[in-house]
Amino acid sequence: MLRDEAVAALAVKPSGRYIDGTFGRGGHSRLILTQLSAEGALLGFDKDPQAIQTGLELAAKDPRFSIVQQSFACLGEEVIQRGWQGAVDGLLLDLGVSSPQLDDPERGFSFMQDGPLDMRMNPDQGLSAAQWIALASEEEIAQVLKNYGEERFAKRMARAVVQRRQQQVFQRTGDLAQVLAAANPAWEKGRHPATRAFQGIRIHINNELGDLEHALEQALESLAVGGRLVVISFHSLEDRIVKHFMRRHAKGEQDQLPRDLPVYSKKFDPRLRLIGKPQYASAQELADNPRSRSAIMRVAEKLR
Repeated sequence: MLRDEAVAALAVKPSGRYIDGTFGRGGHSRLILTQLSAEGALLGFDKDPQAIQTGLELAAKDPRFSIVQQSFACLGEEVIQRGWQGAVDGLLLDLGVSSPQLDDPERGFSFMQDGPLDMRMNPDQGLSAAQWIALASEEEIAQVLKNYGEERFAKRMARAVVQRRQQQVFQRTGDLAQVLAAANPAWEKGRHPATRAFQGIRIHINNELGDLEHALEQALESLAVGGRLVVISFHSLEDRIVKHFMRRHAKGEQDQLPRDLPVYSKKFDPRLRLIGKPQYASAQELADNPRSRSAIMRVAEKLR
């Protein structure tokens, strides 16, 4: 989503070093590669085994590209190992779950199609959604639905989940979606009543917000002066983190200090410059892909 706009925002230098922190099926990466010379390099990250397989196939054909099966939260370690610290010309993060993951019911992300209740971006690591729901307390489930799903009926839904699991454990997405929908007393027009709850569980299972916070700090240290940070978010929790991070570093330390405190002028030196206004999907992209309706892209450039 926002593929052309995101790559344009990177302002790709032919011989530059770039990172695609969310390779997915390689749409952004392939476009970046068309703008790189033989001296350029692109590093991809992804948790998903299927995405990694696609990335390895691309790497076998194009020596400028390489990929690692890691969360983008680990990009700082990889950058240091490659000697890229402070020398990355652009970094792109396209957040959230990908369309292939949503469209495959076997991955357990969808409340619209029945499948195993998994939700892990890397099915080989951590607890599945089914395992977590079987172990979590009612209070913890409610907090996840409220804090990460922004679900106002979180307590009611959590109670319904715990009551039901006492008779039968949850193993399927359709089963969980049905219980959550029945516990939601105010269905919104055009939105499945389990949407927010599924979002909250998915974010928790994959530590998406924690990974994002770690990645942004590492991105700042990894970028070269003049390097671009481009982030595409899909819901308010992600975008809030990105917006606050970029604004904080665009204002410098003055944003963290009391107004009347005397400080040296260098304390006000920002590390980022905001590039343009937030961008949204075009009318054409919205027509082609309704999922892009919530996409928002923010861009910043490193100053020091």
